[in-house]
Amino acid sequence: MAVPNGMMDRRTLLKLLGATGASASAAGGALLGGRAAAAPSAHAASAAVQDEDGIENFQVRVSDAELEDLQRRLENIRWPPDSPGEAWSYGTDRAYLQELLEHWRDRYNWRAHESQLNSFNHYTTTIDGQLIHFVQERGRGPEPLPLVMSHGWPGTFWEMLPSVRQLANPALYGGEAQDAFSVVVPSIPGFGFSGEPLEGTNVSRTADLWVKLMDRLGYERFGAYGSDWGAGITRVLGARYPDRLVGVHTPGSPPRAQRDPQTDEERAFLEAAALWSVEETGYQRIQGTKPQTLAFGLTDSPAGVAAWITEKLRSWSDCDGDVENRFSKDQILTLVSIYWHSRSIGTSVRYYHANGLGSSRPRPAPEPVRVPQGFASFPGITGRLKMPRSYVDQWPENVTHWTDYDTGGHFPAIEEPDLLVDDLREFFRPLRSA
Repeated sequence: MAVPNGMMDRRTLLKLLGATGASASAAGGALLGGRAAAAPSAHAASAAVQDEDGIENFQVRVSDAELEDLQRRLENIRWPPDSPGEAWSYGTDRAYLQELLEHWRDRYNWRAHESQLNSFNHYTTTIDGQLIHFVQERGRGPEPLPLVMSHGWPGTFWEMLPSVRQLANPALYGGEAQDAFSVVVPSIPGFGFSGEPLEGTNVSRTADLWVKLMDRLGYERFGAYGSDWGAGITRVLGARYPDRLVGVHTPGSPPRAQRDPQTDEERAFLEAAALWSVEETGYQRIQGTKPQTLAFGLTDSPAGVAAWITEKLRSWSDCDGDVENRFSKDQILTLVSIYWHSRSIGTSVRYYHANGLGSSRPRPAPEPVRVPQGFASFPGITGRLKMPRSYVDQWPENVTHWTDYDTGGHFPAIEEPDLLVDDLREFFRPLRSA
């Protein structure tokens, strides 16, 4: 970046300091005290210089000072008046959130969950100027197939972890060794322990980053799985890199026929989808248009970020209205804590802006996937209903696998890891020699 006459405006300085701090948090093992809490020390700044081709070991480590600051905030929450009407009808239920945050303050043990996170192999690397955090679990089998797994929002790499070891070491979990995968779970730029995203980092640019990451890891041919935004990344991989991808797998259904509904089931599906788009997409508008305004409140308030994320876990999981039917308090708070301690909730919501959600600008039509595709239909977001199979009059030729499940929601890798793992094994089994 050229700066005339040695001058640097405050905005540019803050961006450079933020990028340096993010890199410093990853270098050499990483003390994570907060992404933008203060300008980095001279030591941190020097440690932030990372070889563009290098891969660094990474350890999740939140400082004691950071945990003490969180404790003070949890002890001094300013609560809004409760909403009228039924619980959750205006958004996050105050009574449940108070219960959850009391658990965070008095009983939740971050150090125990930090240790569990660190039982996986974490790394960072810099690609095209962007710091990328990823988990890698090498497969244990005769010829493990490399598999990149992409998360979405409000998930992080965290949601994929319950599936990772089953995929990497199937024999240990009752499977066959020949179904082993070498699993790579990157954090999208701006999420968790990856660095702040460069302007315009959308699903297409993320897919390009993933290919370069797999190159760096020595994986020439690989498979891909992704949910939510990760599904978009996965489909771009299958469209742009048919010479690299053996196949792609996502939750959901193949593209539906563009015709009027012909059955009661099809009409109910479209009505539910239309209602959902009216009542449940407000978050997309704010995250897609003014993410920075939202970032100030969520980054400063543990109650705010917990409310924002928990409401989506409840709405999008197969929990029948009770979020703890799917996620324990500790699971919820581990996800929330990753966002809180990494200061990444504000940078994660920028992904909606980068991908044009909330914008009046027309978005380009997705490129056709040019490799074998697999789909697994979970009930998903309850209000949207699963697409009836009758709406797919003719499967695209490269759709080789489509399974319907009766349980599981928008986060299948953590809601139904056994089902997802079996489905991935089945889909990729005939593609391993491709």
